[in-house]
Amino acid sequence: MVDTPGKITLWQIEIFVAAAEEPSITAAARRLGSSPSAVSQQLSNLEAALGARLLTRTERPMPLTQAGELFLRRAQTILHEAALATSELTLNDLSARMRLRIGVIEDFDADVTPALLTRLAEQMPKAQFLLETGASHRLLDQLEARALDMTVAAEPGDLPPSYEVHPLMEDPFVVVTPRRMVREGSDLMAALRANPLLLYTSRHVMGRQIASHLSRVKLKASHRFELDSYHAIMAMVAKGEGWTILTPLGVMRAKRFIDRVDIFELPFEPISRRISLMAREGATQDIPARVAAEMRPLFQRDIVEYCTHKMPWLKDKMRILS
Repeated sequence: MVDTPGKITLWQIEIFVAAAEEPSITAAARRLGSSPSAVSQQLSNLEAALGARLLTRTERPMPLTQAGELFLRRAQTILHEAALATSELTLNDLSARMRLRIGVIEDFDADVTPALLTRLAEQMPKAQFLLETGASHRLLDQLEARALDMTVAAEPGDLPPSYEVHPLMEDPFVVVTPRRMVREGSDLMAALRANPLLLYTSRHVMGRQIASHLSRVKLKASHRFELDSYHAIMAMVAKGEGWTILTPLGVMRAKRFIDRVDIFELPFEPISRRISLMAREGATQDIPARVAAEMRPLFQRDIVEYCTHKMPWLKDKMRILS
């Protein structure tokens, strides 16, 4: 469909904001699920309608012109108001059609996410749901870029104050060793120092949190492997290649190995991560709070009860937050 000359569309504004926040037309197109040629054409149409050049497209990353900097502030406000209007219509009339974009860390793929989507679909029968799974830092980047409406992830320490946060669950870290690596009655700390450590990747927030804590408690252990896959780490631990530090959620992601490993409390100062639902404040009215309220009983039933049954010492450490 060809836009009417001189008219500005909401799609053009969304494209412009994506182009302003991404390093290239290709990256903006990937974020929007469109083609680079379509994005480029819509930007040209927008500039023609405004009578001003907004981006210097010959440079990488594409800098905003002075007019682009002025228009970006207005464009972000327009998108924010459009999101508010959509959520208000949805709240007041559940027959209204909306597209809710939710990011969820991969830890919940098999257990919580399908049940959550089923519940939301029942509450909002005309809504469309887009689910994105991935690492916490990637989902938070997409939330910041307005590619997601809300995300369920490990809460970072530097979250902007413009975000609303709905705590869901405390997820403590645990030690996972090969079965019988630590003999009953022996010193766990000594066994950890004497065996290689399989590190969760420091490219992710959780890996950096683990590495920082090990440094703080002065636990030095040799390591050759740094992996970003729970399954790969648990498989190597099960084969006797070394020990690791994960959370119960990470262990559950690869629970087919659970009978071939031993799981212990940390033999030093405890540490945990907080799983929360995060959204831009007010962008979708009370929908994030409603989604969080739906998630907590699912977490309790499908995760906390299972983990505390397998590891009774987790009681009161792995818990639902409100």
